[in-house]
Amino acid sequence: MNNLIKIRDVSSKYDITARTLRYYEDMGLLSSTRSDDYKYRMYDENAVRRLEQILILRKLNISIKDIQRVFNTSGTDVVLEVLGKKVERIDDEVALLHELKGIVLDFIHEIEEVNFADNSDIKLLYNKAKEIETNLISVDYIGKPSNVNRLIKITEELDKKIPDIMVVRIPEFKAVTCGEQPWGEMFKEGGYMYQLWQYCHLYKSIIFDCFDFLISRNDKAEWICAVKDCVTDADVTPFKLFDFSGGLYAMAVSIDEDNESIHKVEDKVRRWIETTNFELDKDRDVMFNMPYLYEDGRDTVYKDIEKGLGYKQMQRYFPIKLKDDI
Repeated sequence: MNNLIKIRDVSSKYDITARTLRYYEDMGLLSSTRSDDYKYRMYDENAVRRLEQILILRKLNISIKDIQRVFNTSGTDVVLEVLGKKVERIDDEVALLHELKGIVLDFIHEIEEVNFADNSDIKLLYNKAKEIETNLISVDYIGKPSNVNRLIKITEELDKKIPDIMVVRIPEFKAVTCGEQPWGEMFKEGGYMYQLWQYCHLYKSIIFDCFDFLISRNDKAEWICAVKDCVTDADVTPFKLFDFSGGLYAMAVSIDEDNESIHKVEDKVRRWIETTNFELDKDRDVMFNMPYLYEDGRDTVYKDIEKGLGYKQMQRYFPIKLKDDI
């Protein structure tokens, strides 16, 4: 046991959640050790070294599927192939960005030619912008008809890997809560997650066939589950019922339990909110859940979705509201 490192120490040292460590184990990328006298996962030096390799590859935006290929093949051929393809994609993106820069500079030059003191020039520029908006395919812009078409293709190509964001309205619902608990207490064997699942027959679907939401608050979390309207406090003792207020949320999908994916999606959503007429509602919490987990109320996982994607989806919900000046 002296040469083994506790899961919480690994989590702290590498700034990675215990859920992500378990996810890497589920994907066959990492292995842990347990003993009869210690119920938590522990990692030896080889596992820690493997974790460092995983984290490096994820920072390079290498997919879990490709990481599995790297680890399941002896020698360096596969890792060189994977990294080589990554370099090719980076080269393609650099070329696209360079071309995009040229197009933007052309637009800047055209705008600089306009006399903003002359109302007729401003009107011409406005009309030109409307032409681009209403007829992007055929518009002849400053003698370079390919500029606008190419601009669309470039931006679509650069944004291809970034998840789209959906605004959803979660309705009000009656919920059972375990209260705010330490993360470690939430997911350990026999913990609050396991206890809440004992009331599954009382739950009802809210959005994307899902009845539960996990709310993260620093080092603690609260798990809430939507229950049928007829459920009483006595039905869920020792847990409590409360009315969840619902509201508008900006929602995007990440890879479940993968820190790298989660951080990228969260950053994208926050930046996206800044470009809209919405703002983050600081009076409500960010939440997440797993869509399409159940089918017809039975404990049947949607294996076809998971197999098709190669990972479990996680939806992250950011509370939003209209800006006060709108």
